[in-house]
Amino acid sequence: MKNAETPVVKVVLYGAMSSLGSALMAEMLRRQHEVIAILDDLTALAPRPGLRTKTGDLFDANRVKQSVAGCSAVICLLDAPGLPMNSKHIEKNFVPGPVEEVLAIDALIDGMQAAGIARLFVVGDFEVLDDPEIDDPLQRHAAEEIREALQSSALQWTLVNAPRRVPGLTIEHFSHVSSSLEPGMAAALEQLNRVATGIADELHLNLHVGEHVSFIATSE
Repeated sequence: MKNAETPVVKVVLYGAMSSLGSALMAEMLRRQHEVIAILDDLTALAPRPGLRTKTGDLFDANRVKQSVAGCSAVICLLDAPGLPMNSKHIEKNFVPGPVEEVLAIDALIDGMQAAGIARLFVVGDFEVLDDPEIDDPLQRHAAEEIREALQSSALQWTLVNAPRRVPGLTIEHFSHVSSSLEPGMAAALEQLNRVATGIADELHLNLHVGEHVSFIATSE
């Protein structure tokens, strides 16, 4: 239970409608943090204590500044479907490609710096930075540009390798342990929950600032 001296941790989340977004919301709320999900559709998430929704545009620095003002940290899931953007010509489940990812990060950096918010987690396809055998030159170039932009910024950033997306998982799956999951879903849920817990721990302990991390399973 919080008391009057407990500092309020406010986390802005871009990508709340993804499987990892659901895991992150559940984990942050479990820790009694306040979560502000930036969405195009404010009715997309059911109300629950500690969860707020706001409209925004990840690709517009001024809108980012408005969305993140007063928060403690920002988490951006670059590979999430339905990232908020002010365009009627884009499908709601659109997943940004490498070019859009770079544009989003540029706007995010500018908006956060203008708002005076420093802590940022960016989750995306950054495994290409670790593995030279991955044959995806466009994604590799985008990942390198994102890393360089962050290194040139004043932000306290951490890059996180994205886990595999699992369609159909919602915050309810991560809020309540269930034995009725479809076959094969338990392992995916555990992996996503592990990444969400890891990010929450990194935020709490302020670890791996200016670094690129990947959360892996530990041996029994």
